[in-house]
Amino acid sequence: MSFKTEYEFELPRGYVDENGNLHRRGTMRLATAADEILPMRDQRVQQNPGYLTIILLARVVTKLGDLRAVDTKTIERLFTADLAYLQNLYREINETEKLSVKAICPKCEHEHEVDISFLSEVEGA
Repeated sequence: MSFKTEYEFELPRGYVDENGNLHRRGTMRLATAADEILPMRDQRVQQNPGYLTIILLARVVTKLGDLRAVDTKTIERLFTADLAYLQNLYREINETEKLSVKAICPKCEHEHEVDISFLSEVEGA
């Protein structure tokens, strides 16, 4: 059994670089403890805690299209739909336990699990 540390993704909209090229496919790696701790020292995070997301994603997104590197400026220029997509992917691959509830279909009465990880974040926003 192999341990997966990198996950490929495709952005819903895509990143448009300064030359007008669209980049949608990329790779995100699992976060380390340092990825979550070191950005807390960054002055941008201390001045604006919301900037933590930008730094975290810049650290773990290892590839985006044909770009040489992904940095905070790249993440800052993402469309909001793509930023939300990457935030959700980050949570999905780094959380060990997904939030889910048992649901019953009102028509067929079939019982199944529904992932509500993303929904819980939307409600808290």
